[in-house]
Amino acid sequence: MGDIKRRGLGTIVQRPRRLRPTRKTAGLEQEKLIMNLRFLETFVWVARLKSFRLTAEKLFTTQASVSSRIAALEADLGVKLLLRDSRGVSLTPEGGKVLEYAERMLETAKAMKQSLDSDRAKVGRIRIGVMDTVIHTWMSALVAELTERYPQVEIELVADTALNLREQLQKGFLDVILQTDLLREQSIRSLDLARYPMGWVVAAGSHQHRDYASLAELGRERIITFSKNSRPHQEVLSLLQAAGAEAPRLNCVNSVAAITRLLRDGFGIGALPPALVDAELGRGELVLLEGLQPPPSLELVVAWQTGVALVDEVVGVCRQVLEGYARDVGGQRIVLV
Repeated sequence: MGDIKRRGLGTIVQRPRRLRPTRKTAGLEQEKLIMNLRFLETFVWVARLKSFRLTAEKLFTTQASVSSRIAALEADLGVKLLLRDSRGVSLTPEGGKVLEYAERMLETAKAMKQSLDSDRAKVGRIRIGVMDTVIHTWMSALVAELTERYPQVEIELVADTALNLREQLQKGFLDVILQTDLLREQSIRSLDLARYPMGWVVAAGSHQHRDYASLAELGRERIITFSKNSRPHQEVLSLLQAAGAEAPRLNCVNSVAAITRLLRDGFGIGALPPALVDAELGRGELVLLEGLQPPPSLELVVAWQTGVALVDEVVGVCRQVLEGYARDVGGQRIVLV
């Protein structure tokens, strides 16, 4: 029953309850829409050809099917659309109104399909450079989406450090890069996308898995982070030195897979985004150290060459896929900007 609401003195009015569409009903509605487009197309051709027989031949179906579609459309709309007599087929006044809308709807549907088909028909090559952090988080989803959307476009991937990626973009060897820094050059555009929160990560049960009184004490342990002179490396070094660590023992590794293996083997303390070791954290193989200031978040920036075909569209796809990844993993792993 619907909700009951009192109105006036002693009057009870039953207000119907709004029902949310289930997956099943949503599917039926979608199927009905597709069928209605087919019915509209049939109606338009009957109106143009003024013949059920010629319409059946045009649409490669039977006269009975044409009649059935028209009857269903009339039932849906609740009006009579066509009149049949010895002279042929003619439109009712309501049919004339519906014809105008039906032709517009079919043109819109045609334009939509052509737009989708045009994406799938695009050809060429897009060269995308990515830092290792992206490879190990949402790169596979991006490649899958690009391949689905542009099946005729060759996707060429390059994984490298942020510094090398910037150099290759500036020299024209790459079209799009995903790395850590905004670029300010005439032929290059860049956009800040997100932040990966950083943390101190250790192997569960290792001798590094303990409480630390300060970052200065932590800095006396072996620290594993990204490649030397990278932005994360410089920020971790500055953080530890500012905390009083005189000679931090930083080990610079430019491979996320290698960092993860070293951490699992108890080689040291990792300064990296927890998003990169989410599975290991979930299994309890690695743990996050609590109670210490984490390193600054790792920034994610997309930069691209202007004037290159498809590149602006690819950047848009990057943002869409990243938004989906962020929804899946939550704000503790990545924060959109």
